[in-house]
Amino acid sequence: MNVQTASPTGSSPSWLLQQALDLVQSSAMFITSPNPRVGCILANDAGTVLGQGYTQAAGGAHAEIMALRDAQNRGHCVAGSTAYVTLEPCSHHGRTGPCCDALIAAGVKRVFATNTDPNPLVAGRGFAKLQSAGVHVVVLDPAEPLAIAARELNIGFFSRMIRKKPWVRLKVAASLDGRTALPNGQSQWITSPEARTDGHAWRARACAVLTGIGTVLQDSPRLDVRLVDTPRQPHLIIVDSKLETPPDAPLFEPARKLFIYGAVTDADKTVALTQRGATVIHMPGHQPDGTPTGKIDLAALLQDLGRREINELHIEAGHKLNGSLVREGLVDEFLVYLAPKLMGQGAGMADFGPLTSLTSALPLQFQSIECMGPDLRIVARVTDRDFF
Repeated sequence: MNVQTASPTGSSPSWLLQQALDLVQSSAMFITSPNPRVGCILANDAGTVLGQGYTQAAGGAHAEIMALRDAQNRGHCVAGSTAYVTLEPCSHHGRTGPCCDALIAAGVKRVFATNTDPNPLVAGRGFAKLQSAGVHVVVLDPAEPLAIAARELNIGFFSRMIRKKPWVRLKVAASLDGRTALPNGQSQWITSPEARTDGHAWRARACAVLTGIGTVLQDSPRLDVRLVDTPRQPHLIIVDSKLETPPDAPLFEPARKLFIYGAVTDADKTVALTQRGATVIHMPGHQPDGTPTGKIDLAALLQDLGRREINELHIEAGHKLNGSLVREGLVDEFLVYLAPKLMGQGAGMADFGPLTSLTSALPLQFQSIECMGPDLRIVARVTDRDFF
């Protein structure tokens, strides 16, 4: 395969690729899981948009097919046109047929793409198939801002394909002095309605939300998406070593898949939870000598979620489970909402340590800092998570 690598910054393809990315951002963020979020623009040599589309829900049409349909509905012929796509067109039969075959059959003559698909079933084969049919292919340099932006929109998909586990984002709502609850456990509400609404948008983009049994018993949460419109609810994952989740808990009410990971074997509890629609998974942790820890093997849990096609995992848990995830190096990114108030004593963000040296502190890089109503939203990423 001899794919041309180019930097379109300042040239005509850049705004069309940006338009394809904008389409993904505005329309595809909540619907495509477990497939990647992809946008496609079809344009003629003058830059006139003939059709556009984005990937639909799993089993539905991909971005390229939607763009071809849109062009047909507009009465445009796409023969000789250029496709601007935010990921390599697929070349394999999965839930749908190969997109590159459809582009070739439609007479598309050029393809500009932001990135190669990390899926081993594609991984350059789509580009090769297009080229063998005489289609000119250009893919951006990975360091290009548009290429980076496209990967960020699909960071969970890239993580699952490359690392075989989801991208783990840990959400925390805290006071300015880092408290997530009062000593008596009260935590509703530390942050503002604006921050809570934004948090629901991050839930909605995730494939699954994870919490611990402590939060389930303390707060009786639903942990679904209610404050923003979404066509689907993310799966719910419960870390519950002793299978203590009450079968009548509110979290069973939303229609979604529910997975409960336990460290013990209890037939009666498993039957009760299964009858409520949960999938109970036995995943105990062990000491190096093989002695059971009585807790969940969290690293194995993430690998299992990767096999279950979870791209982005959104965590809303208490300081103990948060601390375990941080201590084991399993968190990739932190989504932190800070309220302009001090609470003094109370629960912290993550209970781990104690550290004996500041050099042992977990290093982070700020990705963004924005105001959400009166609160501050910080997205901070662990510095060694560059797997692209």
